[in-house]
Amino acid sequence: MVCLQNLQWKAKELLIEPFYLLTINLLTLLLPLSFLLLARVSCAHYLLASYATRPLSSLFFPFFLYTSPTVLYILVSTISIATLIHGLTGKLAILSESPGAVYQPRLYTAWILLCTSQICVGLGIEGSISVGVDGSSFGNERSLFSRVIFFLGLHETMLLWFRTVVKAVVDDTIFGVSKEERWVERVSMALTHGVFWWGKLRDEVESLAVVAEAKKEALMSVGVADFVGWWLYYLTVTIGMVRLVKGLLWLGMILLCKMVKRNSVTHPCDVEDKV
Repeated sequence: MVCLQNLQWKAKELLIEPFYLLTINLLTLLLPLSFLLLARVSCAHYLLASYATRPLSSLFFPFFLYTSPTVLYILVSTISIATLIHGLTGKLAILSESPGAVYQPRLYTAWILLCTSQICVGLGIEGSISVGVDGSSFGNERSLFSRVIFFLGLHETMLLWFRTVVKAVVDDTIFGVSKEERWVERVSMALTHGVFWWGKLRDEVESLAVVAEAKKEALMSVGVADFVGWWLYYLTVTIGMVRLVKGLLWLGMILLCKMVKRNSVTHPCDVEDKV
């Protein structure tokens, strides 16, 4: 009987694990998808203002474009600011990582917000594709170093989004309690983020900054959405710079500790001289 129960539990784990990884990857990908959608919204505003393009044929994207995605800007800005504070101080002043269980009303509310955000972002991106909005034409003015720094900043922001929101909600739904983070989760998210970055995001996300700068050079009015997009881009770059500096300091401390240990070991010739 005990062996049968163990087999049933192992079979259940084998079924749950792929579903668990798929769920956290899809929900964590909501953050970089939000950056992609905001970049395309900036491009759409610029194209409509400068070239008077044809009317947008999609149903959802014009509504999303003209009503200004304020909620999405607030969500991405909040996560980004929290990531910067966490990188500088090691603490979260805006969000908190809670190891305990999430109460059921809060859990249901979190799922409703997550699913609604996922659907809205998905429809917005689909609408941008249907009307032909593509920000890749604005993404040729940044160096490779700048792209790498932005990638590091976005990955750091995505990790905080995963740890503070996604993991807590999914863990409490599937397991009933929050579990410790495992290496397989980080590896799967890193692969997903890397594929998405290389395939689409790296060529379009720079339009968040380039559009505002292009409007300023063309003496066009820079709106609040353009400024927020420009600010989000450079905030993410700042997060990447903080991550890079901390990584270099960590590497320097390791090398320094190794040198100190090597110098503290007494050479055998020195021992013989003292004798």
